[in-house]
This record gives sequence, structure tokens and C-alpha cells, in this order.
Amino acid sequence: MAEIVKNSARNMPYEAARTDASTAAAASAIPFGRYLASVLAGMFGALAAFYGALLLLQSTERLPPPAFSNSLCVDEKLMFMREQPAESPNLLVVGSSVAWRHFDSATVASQSKGTLKPLNGGFCGLHANQSVFTAHWLLDRQPTIRQVVLIASPQDFAECSINRQAVFNRQDVDDYVYGGASQWPYYLRYFSPVSLLDNARRVKGRRANLVELDPLVFTAYGDGPLNTADSLHGLGYGQPEPLDPVCFQALESLAQRLQKQGQAFTVVTTPLHPVWKAREDPSGAFINDFHLRLAKSLKGTNARFWDADSEWKTANASFTDGIHLRWSAVKEFSVALTKQLEPAADPVVTP
Repeated sequence: MAEIVKNSARNMPYEAARTDASTAAAASAIPFGRYLASVLAGMFGALAAFYGALLLLQSTERLPPPAFSNSLCVDEKLMFMREQPAESPNLLVVGSSVAWRHFDSATVASQSKGTLKPLNGGFCGLHANQSVFTAHWLLDRQPTIRQVVLIASPQDFAECSINRQAVFNRQDVDDYVYGGASQWPYYLRYFSPVSLLDNARRVKGRRANLVELDPLVFTAYGDGPLNTADSLHGLGYGQPEPLDPVCFQALESLAQRLQKQGQAFTVVTTPLHPVWKAREDPSGAFINDFHLRLAKSLKGTNARFWDADSEWKTANASFTDGIHLRWSAVKEFSVALTKQLEPAADPVVTP
């Protein structure tokens, strides 16, 4: 009996230690569980607050589009294309803001007696290689296109080598514009707090044409009219950057693709303010070099080149700055441009 008691006493520390360890493990599991619950609650709370803020912006007409490119102007155009899909266009207009703002699709459709059905695929602020990127994207998505027009300024053909060609993720934008994907996940995927707040502050006024020299207003075809009597002080543009060979290589690649696919291609130089040209290129050497490089990029294809800057004349009052036309002049420009397009309205088929 004494031995049994002795053994029990000897075993007590082990049993007690095991019990204490189990108690400690259980005790530590409780704080960890609470910590995990707190983290998850915080995450869901932050997510609810984020989307609540987006809904509030939407209710006040200040919700910008998802920031696929982190350019409000580009992203707003993508949202327009999502909300108003083009119906079997056969003429695609591409380029930067001069393509977006210098093409009156309704006038072109009327002048062509309905044979031309334009889609304005111009996006503001793009370099030439980026315009070619968006052109390839739209050509892949719009199988009815038979003719492409690129409206170009010399500013578009600089700095292509230091600006990435892909303006946005094509798969995401495909799903958003053409696939009917919900817009809400993209606000989180492309979240940038500074950009979101800045765009929310500006977007409502620009959509309402309250910022007349930089509006986010679209025609049914995707044109971006500058309906204003205002002009930018000092013409807004200084000496252009040097022309970049990478820009012209991108143009050449687009011309070759269209040649292989039997789609007509016309490259048009946008009209430039005479005062700007006299101030920044008094000898005309820079503009002349630009035109020669454009023509060289199209060599070996059936692409057409119209030097509208030299051949189409308009008053100085037609410009809002060094390179942009007000909408009242764009109609006249579009009438002249249609005359360049009509002979090439049908696809050019090569053997």
C-alpha cells in the first residue's frame, strides 16, 4: 500500500505537467481564434467600406470607370464602348486625341450615303505604338471592319521607345467591354487611391462638358467633340519631341497586317495651327521629315496617305490649341476626309 502511494506521488508531476500543457494549448488557441476572427472582420469591413464608397460616388454621378489604363480619358472611352456597343461598323478610326476629336462620324456616314459605318476607336494621350495596340485589339474584336483610318499628329510619333505599347490588359478589357463582366471586381484589381479620388473629383464636370477644353463627351459613334468657343492660352504646345523610329515601325506593322487581310488603310495628317508651325518649326523641316517618314512606313502596301495638314485649309480661329480643332471646323474637315475614303471604301484584296 505504501508502495502504491509512493508511486502515485512520484507520478503526480508528470500528470500535472500534461494537464498544464493541455490547458496552456487551449488557452493559446482562444487568442489565435480571436485574432483570426478580428483579421477577417477587418478585411470584410474594409471591403464593405470600399464598395460602399463606390456606391456613394455612383449615386452622386462621380464614379469614374475602372482604372484599366490609369488614364481617365482612356478608361472613360472603354466604359462608353461597353455601354454603347457598335453595330457592325465597317470603318475604324484610330489614333490619339486628334483621331478622337477630329472625326465627325455622322457627317462621314451622311456624305457616303450610308455606305460607311464608322466606329471611332481613337483614345486620347496615346503614342503611335499604343494607337497601333488599340487598333489591333479592335480589329480582332470587330470582324466587320473593312477600312481603317489613322489620324496622326507629330506629337504622337515621339517617345514610343520609352512608353509601353500595351495600354491595358487585353483579357480584362475584353471581358469588361465585350464579355459583359461585372465592373465591380476591376475597381479592386486596379485600385489606386490617389487616382480614384482625383478622378472622382473631376469626372462629373468633364462628362457634363463643363470643362470645355477637356470634356469627356461622346457622340453615338464614339467621337469626342470639342464644342467650345474657348482657346488654350499660348496654343498649349511647345517644341515637339524628336521623332522616334519605334513609332514608325509600329505604323508599318499595322499597314502590313491590313495589307495581308485585304483591309483598306488611310493615314491622315491632322491640320496644325499655322502660328504653332511658324513658331516651333519655322523652316518646315521637322514637319516635312514627319510626312516623309509616314509615307515610307506605308511603302510596299496599298495604304493611302493624305497630307491634310498641307492640303486642307482652315482659319486660325478653327483651332482650340496648337493641334486640336473645335467641333464647328471638324464637320468641314470630315467632309474633305470622306472624299479621300470613298474610293477605298471596299476592301483591297491582294493576291
